[in-house]
Amino acid sequence: MKDGGSQGLANPFIVAGMPMYNEEETIGTVVTMAQKYVDAVICVDDGSSDSSARIAESCGAIVVRHRVNRGYGGALKSLFEKAKEIGADALVILDSDGQHDARDIPKLLQPIINGSEDFVIGSRFIDGGGGTDMPAYRRLGIKVITAASNISGDMSIKDTQSGFRAFSKRALNVLRFDSEGMELSLEMLENAHEKQLRITEVPTVIRYDVPKGSNFTAVSHGFTVLSWALISLSHKKPILVLGIPGLGLFAAGAAMGLNLAQNVTGQIDNFIGPGLSAVWIGVLGLALMATGLVLQSARGFLRHLIVREFGLD
Repeated sequence: MKDGGSQGLANPFIVAGMPMYNEEETIGTVVTMAQKYVDAVICVDDGSSDSSARIAESCGAIVVRHRVNRGYGGALKSLFEKAKEIGADALVILDSDGQHDARDIPKLLQPIINGSEDFVIGSRFIDGGGGTDMPAYRRLGIKVITAASNISGDMSIKDTQSGFRAFSKRALNVLRFDSEGMELSLEMLENAHEKQLRITEVPTVIRYDVPKGSNFTAVSHGFTVLSWALISLSHKKPILVLGIPGLGLFAAGAAMGLNLAQNVTGQIDNFIGPGLSAVWIGVLGLALMATGLVLQSARGFLRHLIVREFGLD
């Protein structure tokens, strides 16, 4: 590791990885800055149509090329594979657009190098962290996504959407993920939590005044990631996601039905609409509650089966 020693690992081989998509304006600077703190830089050219790959190679980076744009998750999969292939003891991931400060690389790597952590996140929302010129709507969106993902994964991460992350060799070997898009940021955290990897956050400042910024709009990014978080939550806590709303709908339908029954007169036609509404709302509520109970029971049964068959806790 350059510009710093190590306590837990003797002569660790440190790699920086960057997803890259049409970043010819910034990639040369980011690669050159990162090289001051690591032993090798890997850039995954995710189907760029400009000179990003050529510039990265001319600066000394190892370039992995995707023939088509696979997305952020696809780029990270290739980064992990290449890092393991060249024998990395630790991998730090940062954006190629200049949003992340390469001078913070040693700060993220230190818990990995001394052996105390497996997964380190550069956080904007802990003491010492922040985002220069960060729009208020983006801050709010990140907070909402983070809250949903923490409920889903029973975690207490402050910044689940930071792309500035470092991984130990153990994390590189055990983490598995399927997503190809931005939702990978949450899937990776949940998988790390399930694998009992040690996760921590260190403060960092992320810039929003870079030439291009994210290739994803705040709305599309937020919708994709939040949808994934809610789907994941429905799998893990179906009573919370389905049962409680179902109970609410059933109660609303029952209340409408009782109100209808109390006001029945000879004008039957006036009550057909409200009556049908009460019925379908009540039925929907019952269906959601039943689904939640079935999923909760199935989850408990599968967990019991795994524990019994494989001796896992």
